[in-house]
Amino acid sequence: MGIMSLKLILSGFVNRLASHMDWSRKPPNAKSFKEDQENEEAYETIERGLSWVPVGHIVGSVGRYHDLDSEFRLKQHIPQERLLRVKKAMRQGKPLPPVKLYKIKDKYYVLDGNHRVSAAKEFGYNNVNAKIVEFIPSKNSLENILYREKSEFKDKTGLSYSIDLTEVGQYSHLITQINKHQTSLKQTSVDPVSLEVAAEDWYKTVYKPMTAIIEKCRLVDSFPQRTVADLYTYITFHQWERKLIRKYGSRIDKLISTNMEDFRKNMANKNELEYPDMLQEITAFVLMNVSAKREHRIVERLFALKEIKEVHEVHGNVDILVKVVLKRDLVSSDAEIIGHFVHDNVGLIPGVLSTQTLIPGVSKTKP
Repeated sequence: MGIMSLKLILSGFVNRLASHMDWSRKPPNAKSFKEDQENEEAYETIERGLSWVPVGHIVGSVGRYHDLDSEFRLKQHIPQERLLRVKKAMRQGKPLPPVKLYKIKDKYYVLDGNHRVSAAKEFGYNNVNAKIVEFIPSKNSLENILYREKSEFKDKTGLSYSIDLTEVGQYSHLITQINKHQTSLKQTSVDPVSLEVAAEDWYKTVYKPMTAIIEKCRLVDSFPQRTVADLYTYITFHQWERKLIRKYGSRIDKLISTNMEDFRKNMANKNELEYPDMLQEITAFVLMNVSAKREHRIVERLFALKEIKEVHEVHGNVDILVKVVLKRDLVSSDAEIIGHFVHDNVGLIPGVLSTQTLIPGVSKTKP
């Protein structure tokens, strides 16, 4: 084999390798609306009218997804003239018609206006004005069921705020609250009160103050699979609908009350800095029997725990008496918090034979 032939073979190999590497670096296409529509079984439509849409939520195209990459840049083989004209008009501040988008859940696909969206993304626009048709997913996954319930809630109330629940059937409790709030507003208003007006007022004067309190006490940290909206719904349903009254301390009890409208009045003149922490101190006494000759070591172990305020070696039927002061959040019971603490921190100490926990009913103390 001659040198020239070898060079030709190597050159061809290198070119094919370079071509392959160049292809592999290419970003994927924009998403296909038709494919995602079929995957979600989204065929029922709702006209959503004109709205501003976050550019980052526009992920695909109805008819031209093959011409665009996932960043909505035109591919090199596609003529650029029209895109250049659109970019020039946008730079000059000329008015352009709204783009037309199809929506499936939180994703948008361009029906008309691919070049305008491409330019908007390149220029770093946050939003574009769009005429929207939403396609409702009918596939019965948990995500889709929750999405349909959320959409129905937003359609009924007209609320644009995001209230995300993770359990099926919970939005109905919020609708019940808004209906009751509408009735209350009608009693004091000379003008008609629509459900939309009641919903807006409920969000600002009931929902937001309560969720601010929940966020302030970091309650959601104890429930990593839940949202603030989940905790709001759970707490208020049990407090205001089921009337399962719980005590959170006199200051908090006065604010939450047993009635939604009383809560609204209590919070009306407060700012967030005045909202209380939704934590209550609880006291318990633990009676302990321990192995002989281990009392002193166990007393030292117990006293090192910050939640234990007093430790006493005593004579009688028990060996050690402990006073524990704990904090519980809005949804946990006294028994839960104390039981977990005693099991994890007291009962597992080597030499502890048995424990008995006493929770005071009525207490009187002196300074």
